[in-house]
This record gives sequence, C-alpha cells and structure tokens, in this order.
Amino acid sequence: MGELANSEGLRRIRYSTSAKGLTPRELFGFFEGWPNPPSPATHLQLLESSAEIVLAVDEEARRVVGFITAISDGVLSAYIPLLEVVPECRGRGIGSELVRRMIALLEDFYMVDLLCDAELQGFYESLGITPATGMMLRRYEHQAGIAAEAQPGPQRPAAT
Repeated sequence: MGELANSEGLRRIRYSTSAKGLTPRELFGFFEGWPNPPSPATHLQLLESSAEIVLAVDEEARRVVGFITAISDGVLSAYIPLLEVVPECRGRGIGSELVRRMIALLEDFYMVDLLCDAELQGFYESLGITPATGMMLRRYEHQAGIAAEAQPGPQRPAAT
C-alpha cells in the first residue's frame, strides 16, 4: 500500500492484482487524448481479459486512479500494452509503482516487452527497461474496442 499526497492531504492508495468486484463506475478519467477511447465497460473487459493487471485504487474516492496490463503466452514472453494514471494523480510515483509491481509479477519470463513514445523512454529506463527498435500497426478506428458481437477471443481469418 502507498500514500498519495494531494492538495486534500494524504489519501490511501491500495494496489491490487484483481478486477474482481470492480465496476465500470470506478473506471473514469483514463485514455486522455485518445480520439476514440474505450468505454468504462470495455476498459473493465480489457482488465478482466489481461494475463496480469495491477490497479492503483484510491480508497477514499472509491475509484481506480492507475492501472497496468500484461498479455502473455504464459511460457516465455509477456507484453505490457497499457499503463495509465489519471491526469490529476500523475507525478506522484503511482505509475512507477505500477511498473515495479508488474515487473515483479512477470519476473519468471524470458522477455517482457513494451512500446512507448520517445518522450517516455527515460521513465521506463529508470525502472530497468532497455530501449529497443520495434514495429507497430495501429488501427485507430478500432481504438474503442472490438464490437461486442466479435468478443471474446481473437479474430482469425477463415481457412481457405
């Protein structure tokens, strides 16, 4: 457990590795600047579908103020696709603590990868993650999530 200092005084932050009991009402203020952000219900679904999660929960406000997710093959590799802290709670060490806790959860994997913007590389380097060259494909029209009728599970092309 950590402490979050803000203008209202000290607030308790509880870190959790489970979305059990979480509701979409506790997931607001994320995905700042995204043109087509996931809804809170979709956000909850992505947390529940991830191999690992760590949540930072403001117990006084009864809401999630930060999260990190990992997806994995369960054998050698894991990928960290998302780390977010709500804007009003940034700069207080919550993001660093989320990364540290996730790296600890993934300590037995050969490789743990993530992509980030160049301006965030220093943040991740300070936590022991090494820069690398990578490639990506982004389909921003799907940024809000896969249509409900297509879930759950990955989409595969039909065999020909």
